[in-house]
Amino acid sequence: MKLNNFFQYKRFKLGKGNIIQKIYFGFLRWLVRKKYPNWRKIFKKDHTFWKNSINSAKKGPKILISATIGIHPSVIVLEGYLGMALTLRGADVYYLLCDEFLLGCQVHSFNKMDIISEKWNPKRLCRKCFNPGYKSFSSTGLPVLKYSENITSGEFQKAEDISKNLDIKDIANFSIDGFNIGEHIMAGALKFFARGTLENEPYAEKVLRQYLKSSILTAYVINHLIDTHHFDCAVFHHGIYVPEGVIGEVCRKKGVRVVNWNPAYRKQCFIFSHRDTYHHTLMSEPTEKWENIKWNSKIEKEITDYLESRTTGGKDWISFVGKNPEFDLTKISQELGGIDFSKPCIGMLTNVIWDAQLHYPANIFKNMVEWIIKTIKYFSKRQDLQLIIRIHPAEILGELPSRQQVLDEIKKEFPNLPPNIFIIKPESSISTYAVMEQCNAVIIYGTKSGVELTSRGIPVIVAGEAWIRNKGLTIDPKSQDEYFKVLDQLPLPQKMSEEQIKRAKKYAFHFFYRRMIPVSQIEITGSIPPFKVKISNINKMLPGNDIGLDVICNGILKGTDFIYPAEVLLTEG
Repeated sequence: MKLNNFFQYKRFKLGKGNIIQKIYFGFLRWLVRKKYPNWRKIFKKDHTFWKNSINSAKKGPKILISATIGIHPSVIVLEGYLGMALTLRGADVYYLLCDEFLLGCQVHSFNKMDIISEKWNPKRLCRKCFNPGYKSFSSTGLPVLKYSENITSGEFQKAEDISKNLDIKDIANFSIDGFNIGEHIMAGALKFFARGTLENEPYAEKVLRQYLKSSILTAYVINHLIDTHHFDCAVFHHGIYVPEGVIGEVCRKKGVRVVNWNPAYRKQCFIFSHRDTYHHTLMSEPTEKWENIKWNSKIEKEITDYLESRTTGGKDWISFVGKNPEFDLTKISQELGGIDFSKPCIGMLTNVIWDAQLHYPANIFKNMVEWIIKTIKYFSKRQDLQLIIRIHPAEILGELPSRQQVLDEIKKEFPNLPPNIFIIKPESSISTYAVMEQCNAVIIYGTKSGVELTSRGIPVIVAGEAWIRNKGLTIDPKSQDEYFKVLDQLPLPQKMSEEQIKRAKKYAFHFFYRRMIPVSQIEITGSIPPFKVKISNINKMLPGNDIGLDVICNGILKGTDFIYPAEVLLTEG
């Protein structure tokens, strides 16, 4: 986060198109590529053993590691590491990279493209993407598959024709050969523009058609690869957008097991999920996976201490807390224009509007903006309550700053906010935790903060797709009518009971310590790539050397749960 902000500052200071800027960022890109793993150096002393391992693994289960994006440092580091670890466990591993083939993917974004000038050429970024990833993966000695080598000229032309001629209103629900890929096309285009809607975007159709074409090509490529190699499992980052969401759709339809992963909040930790992106699976995970954890004082202290650390982000490598969060309620009240914390307060936490725009059947609002506007309208008639809206800091601090911001959407509907509505801007240093602790209840849409708030005994009302939903911990209205009836009951007569808080802490422990899997051989760099593999030889990747790595590899190869035995290790330790 700090490095991204530094880059953005430098862009501002140097000015767009400045020759010094081009040299500066060219040097940074070179520096980053130099840090990509060269796996030959790691297995140099064990070259014969590694070659024998590769040959022996040819009879094992076939695993496709679909990195696709060669410019993404985190992906190249972790998936290169995983490929070797899986090979040492007897898996026949193949990497897949896009070789300047897709003109619409996760790499491309509005702030990286001079799209407004009509000179938009996605290939400019593609050239910087493929080579570093290919070089790093090739150094493992494992096969690296390419997109362009797994598609026919007829299929390419068909993708071209469809992307040019399909009615734009049909793209969101588009499917081809039984693969439903429209949702991922839309999510990819929304991510490109960093917006929750494509309305009033003059180049929306141009970009949307690029993502349509890329999605069709991806579907053809993955279909061919599965038919040719008969993969048992496909492993890839995130599981949404283009091409990852499309890859998952094709694999599931073809009967290939899917494993998705993402860096987790805690340092050196990763979330892995079976079948689909964790955005979906964490919502549907059975409660029996965690509610019967054998609780003790060690676990209680561990999760309590960690949750307290979340207020400053001290134990996390993904955090939007900022350097010096403000906890002083007097100063907070002054910044918010004189809010009175002695009167009933209701918190409201937003998300980044464009992020993970997927379909969730349980959603009772069309989107988050509709939820925000309707909720403000409701509270404008409840002068007995003060509504405090905390806009997510990631709107401006995230890797891709939002071009559709919550405050702008609010101002469109409410040029003058009702006096009982208070807004904490995304750039504010006000501690979200300090304010929410003063609230009678907190309303959320999709934020992960619900896991922490319930552990603090604060009642949470879920209006969207938050992971804390359906855990027996929150108020989960099933319709808009039910939602507003819940709001009618505010302020609530009491906070959560001790029994509920204990249950909430059990889930928090499961979420932060069991589902977030630590890998001891991953070391934080504080730079780009954000982490590196720290091992002296490949024997360190063998089973028994890293419990977290064993949990991950067993999940990929055997389909076991991606759950780290943290409670056992803590108790025995």
